[in-house]
Amino acid sequence: MKSDKGKIMRLLKTARGQLDGLIKMVEDDRYCIDISNQIMATQAILRNVNRQILDDHLECCVREAFEKGDARPKIEEILDIIDKLTK
Repeated sequence: MKSDKGKIMRLLKTARGQLDGLIKMVEDDRYCIDISNQIMATQAILRNVNRQILDDHLECCVREAFEKGDARPKIEEILDIIDKLTK
């Protein structure tokens, strides 16, 4: 992985903390809208992390594959990810 690991780890740990908070909110029978807002905040962090990792993948791994003339497998990977993201 070519991403800034420190930044990625901080974001993932934040998301983990939010998930722990969500579990506590459910256990404590908190208000549904508050729980939903917390879920959306956690999803936003995970989308941000995924975007960063994919961006770095394109900049490094895919670019390198194009330079070596072996881009087709990387293109297929990206197309598979796009399919998953659009479902």
